[in-house]
Amino acid sequence: MTGNGSHFGTIWPVLLAGGTGTRLWPMSRSGFPKQFMALASDKTMLQEAALRISGNAFNPPLILCNDEHRFIVAEQFREASIQAEAIILEPIGRNTAPAAAIAALMLVERDPDAIMLLSPADHVILDTQGFHDTIQLALPAAQAGRLVTFGITPDQPETGYGYIQKSDSISDAAGCFAIAQFTEKPDAKTAQAFVSSGDYFWNSGIFLMGAAAFLGELERLQPDLLKSARAALALAEHDIDFLRLNQNALETCPDISIDYAVMEKTALGAVVPASIGWSDVGSWSALWQLDQGDTAGNVTHGDVLMEDTQNSYLRTEKGLLATIGIEDMIVIVTDDAVLVAKKDAAQDVKKIVEQLKATNRPEPKTHTTVYRPWGSYHGVDIGDRFQVKRITVNPGGRLSLQKHAKRAEHWVVVSGRATVTRDDKTLELGADQSTYIPIGMTHRLENKTDLPLHLIEIQSGDYLGEDDIVRLEDVYGRD
Repeated sequence: MTGNGSHFGTIWPVLLAGGTGTRLWPMSRSGFPKQFMALASDKTMLQEAALRISGNAFNPPLILCNDEHRFIVAEQFREASIQAEAIILEPIGRNTAPAAAIAALMLVERDPDAIMLLSPADHVILDTQGFHDTIQLALPAAQAGRLVTFGITPDQPETGYGYIQKSDSISDAAGCFAIAQFTEKPDAKTAQAFVSSGDYFWNSGIFLMGAAAFLGELERLQPDLLKSARAALALAEHDIDFLRLNQNALETCPDISIDYAVMEKTALGAVVPASIGWSDVGSWSALWQLDQGDTAGNVTHGDVLMEDTQNSYLRTEKGLLATIGIEDMIVIVTDDAVLVAKKDAAQDVKKIVEQLKATNRPEPKTHTTVYRPWGSYHGVDIGDRFQVKRITVNPGGRLSLQKHAKRAEHWVVVSGRATVTRDDKTLELGADQSTYIPIGMTHRLENKTDLPLHLIEIQSGDYLGEDDIVRLEDVYGRD
């Protein structure tokens, strides 16, 4: 940001990172959803969201995320050199209104005049300076007690977004308008009428508002929600660098969005028009629109070979993807799943995810790569009484001191240097060296170096589930 820092001094960014991103399956899954992926740039969507509202002009951000994603968030912030004000863990999802209430309650304790910039962590904004200019335009209205939502100036009759109709301009906040009404996702004819009128904007889900003003409207409109949010925060527990909300109290919160809970009922609502290169990246076709395609309109990622292919989004994370004679298609290849869809049916990917969930399949939740606070492991092969994984331990990473009742493990170092505990002995292993961990042996793997450690793990035994583990000591506070 340049030049206008003094205008932003009381703004506290709040990033909502609790989404599951089912419409970008099979890449986005509940265990590792789209906000943690680098889909639109070389940084993850969470990192991009945090970086565009960081620096001297803003206070450090608050992040609300799913409890199971806490170490992913912490690691991505570390990678991007971002310091968070707080990482708040939600043991269950309760939509945006309870999340905003908890953030506002925390902020008024820090700064009674806090202005809260509430933003999803999984959206794309291409024009950062335009975003900052829009924040400055909305700031006087927010400081005057208005609850300002960012309305995206539509460039097409999109049926996948909600719409906001503006009313009269606000006299003491130039560039902002009162809100006439909210409309849920319209049909194509209605969307075209909205765009043609010039009075409607896409609902971005981004808000700028005084924390105290928002709490005041919650007290009036949703007193039970606010009561539950206060309890969830009052009974929250600190866990390393995280704040875990109380689950019992949070369960009593209604699962409701800010729009339904407050914005559609309040007289304090305002909308500021924004042309900032925004997308909620709610489908694979949205990613196709964001990217610069080739002369035939194709967007490709990975090893892709095409013949007679037009206007398609083709992405492979594993092996060669070859297409012949297709048009307006989406093809996504991951280690364990392939998605083929017409581009205009991209919103229906969630129906496939629902089918998978109904049959208790693992593909909606986990990838073949699973992230842990110390690094990650990738499933390579599995068979009768054996399993092979590729393990990466981050610099300084340290697995728990543990033992297994039903499996043995054989570790082979590929690169880096491993410090291995085997009962009461410690040894150092370099590339091409290995060790064996028998059933029942107390052991630990750690990386004391400044470089990543890569190794192959071969598990063998009658049972190979992740729950066959007894943690004796863990620096990450896991049971």
